[in-house]
Parts: sequence; structure tokens; C-alpha cells
Amino acid sequence: MLSLSEISTVGASFREDLRAYAAAGFDGIGIWESKLGDDEADLAALRESGLRVANCVPLVPSILPNAVIEGPLDVEERIESLCASMARFARYGPESVLCLTGPAGELDETEARRVVAEGLTRIAAAGATAGVRLGLEPIHASEREALTLVTTIPEALALLAEAGLPDVGIMVDLWHVWDTPTVEHDLREHVDRITGVHVADWFPPPRTDRALPGEGVSRTRELLAILADAGFRGSWDVEIFGDPQRPDSLWSLPVDEAARRAYEAAVGVLP
Repeated sequence: MLSLSEISTVGASFREDLRAYAAAGFDGIGIWESKLGDDEADLAALRESGLRVANCVPLVPSILPNAVIEGPLDVEERIESLCASMARFARYGPESVLCLTGPAGELDETEARRVVAEGLTRIAAAGATAGVRLGLEPIHASEREALTLVTTIPEALALLAEAGLPDVGIMVDLWHVWDTPTVEHDLREHVDRITGVHVADWFPPPRTDRALPGEGVSRTRELLAILADAGFRGSWDVEIFGDPQRPDSLWSLPVDEAARRAYEAAVGVLP
């Protein structure tokens, strides 16, 4: 399944996304909870669109507070919100729901890992009750201070092992892990733990927004082929964070054009 994550068309509504993604040729949608409203109406619109649901992003996506997405500072509130998101998303039938650790902030590393491990245990239990698979997402090392304790697939798996969660998987965002020295081995070795794949390419510096698949320098085509060869059969979920100040960024385009360009780029690199 080829899907588009809703952050890629940040200014459009859930209904607009459904219409534009289906028209562009996508089979699925990666839902961001911040775009949902009334679930009964949204579920009806989803069914009418014919799109399936790939990987979902909770309203509060990290256990520890992060410097990028607004949310409560209290960790208990954040965990409760994440547990509620698992139950809510279950109605949409997603392949997986992702979460981030958040950064250590003022906590020392040991305490931060303990807090996150406890939170993951509770969120995974909520997901199991709802019948939804949880995926922990490692974030690029350049964003460690803002978003994460884990920056590679092995680091994420080590944290899950500490928490005693062998059934929780890894959400792989190729933009975040492409330059990990062991990425090819990591993708092959741990393909069975991968709950979903976000697809985007890396612009050369100084640009910090994301390139469409195949339009950057991060070997997207090669990494997708490795995953397919290793046996990954989940969704390819295109996810583009743009720059609204740049007219050539995806975020500066109307939703229909953005979805069309994303689809054409993705089809061009799929194995």
C-alpha cells in the first residue's frame, strides 16, 4: 500500500486530504490525530474515500515533553493521552500507531529511560487491549535534544528490551535513519519488528525541510529495495515536513498538487 501522511499537506483538513489523496492515486492515508474531529463523521468519510489507514500519529506523540509539538508538560497526562489515542485510532483500523520517547530534558539519562520504559509499557498495554500495534520511532541524531532518547533502530530496540516489550515494534522513518552507519544491516536484520515506513528524502544542507522521495541525497530507492528484499510487506507512507517560507516546498502547494507530486515521486522510487 502506498499512503501519504497528513503532515505532508499540513494546511488541509482531514476531508480535503481524503479527497486529494484518493484522486492522486494513493491507496492509504497516514492519519494525524490533530486533524480528526467527530469520529463518526470522519469514519464515514474515510469509508467513502476507499482509502485504508497506514501509520497514525497521536495528538501527543511523545512520552516526555518535546521542543517541537505542543502538549502538556506533565508526563502522566502525556501517557494518558497516548493511551487514549491508541483506543481512538483502533476504530480506524491502522497498521500501527507510533510514538516518540521525547528528549531527556532536565532528567538524567537513566531516569529518562526509566520514565519512558514505564510509559511504553502502559501505552503498549492500551494498544493490545484495543488491538492496535505500537511502533517506537527513532529520530535523527541532529534532533536528539529536541525530540528523542533513541536515534537508531538498535537504540530503539535496546530501550524496548529494557522495558520488556518484545512485541512492540519500530516505526522506521528513512529520513531519520538513512545515514546510520549500519542502516542496511539494521533494516534487514530487524524487518520483522518494523511496524511501518515513512518515506522522504534528505536535501543537502542548508535546507532542513524534506525532499520528495528520489529528489534528495539519502538513497531512498536503495533503502526501499533493501526493505522489500528483506520481506517488508507493510505500507510505504510518504511523510514530508515542508517549509512554508519556500515556494518550492510541498507545504506551499495546494493540497491536490501536493498529493499529486508526492504520488508521482513515490511511484518513481518504489521497488
